[in-house]
Amino acid sequence: MEFENILYVKENGIATITLNRPETLNSSGPRMIEELIEALEDARRDSEVKVVVGTGAGRAFSSGGNVREMSSSPMEGTLAQIRSQMLEGFPRMARLVREMDKPYIGAINGPAIGGGMELSNLFDIRIASERAFFSMAYVRMGQIPAGGGCYILPRIIGIARAAELIWTGRRFSAEEALQIGYVSRVVPHDELLPQTMEMASQIAKGPSVAIQLDKHLIYRCLDLDLDNALEAHSWAALVAQSTEDAREGPRAWVEKREPMFKGR
Repeated sequence: MEFENILYVKENGIATITLNRPETLNSSGPRMIEELIEALEDARRDSEVKVVVGTGAGRAFSSGGNVREMSSSPMEGTLAQIRSQMLEGFPRMARLVREMDKPYIGAINGPAIGGGMELSNLFDIRIASERAFFSMAYVRMGQIPAGGGCYILPRIIGIARAAELIWTGRRFSAEEALQIGYVSRVVPHDELLPQTMEMASQIAKGPSVAIQLDKHLIYRCLDLDLDNALEAHSWAALVAQSTEDAREGPRAWVEKREPMFKGR
């Protein structure tokens, strides 16, 4: 696919996806979502990619859906047809991200509103510029978070906080996002990409099999009881212990040097 709405670059084990419609504050139409899915699929399949980073071009991360387009061109068809169309877009991407075993890190460079915040929700880790702010703005349009926000956001910040943000659609700052645990850190705007890439590079150099197993367990265990979670951990540990990296780590520690992980 030739990308028109995103930029996609792979380098040093890191795939970087940049939302690239700065003239519309990176509004997320169907074409952009299709391109995001294509890029994420490519990153998932590419064994050389260890980490995926997402960010936005210009002064916004994403303003969400284009309100003018929605008001002038509402979706047409029966409710069943409209629902079928909806399942092909954002929900498909949300499933893909959860199935992707590689870390997905967000560099939130500016406002993330409505669908833009739902894109932000999908990251495993979010690092925010001091200029960023957020809003689950759907309620102000008489809508609901159709991209899974009512499932994902409570798992990030808890039920009560998620309910407040979804029901009011209020705007909240990067600092508040840090306080409630939505983002991992807030950094000066000029330091956003350098600090995000530093983290991504550190993870990319790590034991990728163990890291991918970690991600799988983190999300799978959200829906398991303790006994089944411990069982899942034991099987994952068997896989990790069979790798070359599991031998390299202790060897490097004994030899007092940095480990050279190979991802196998």
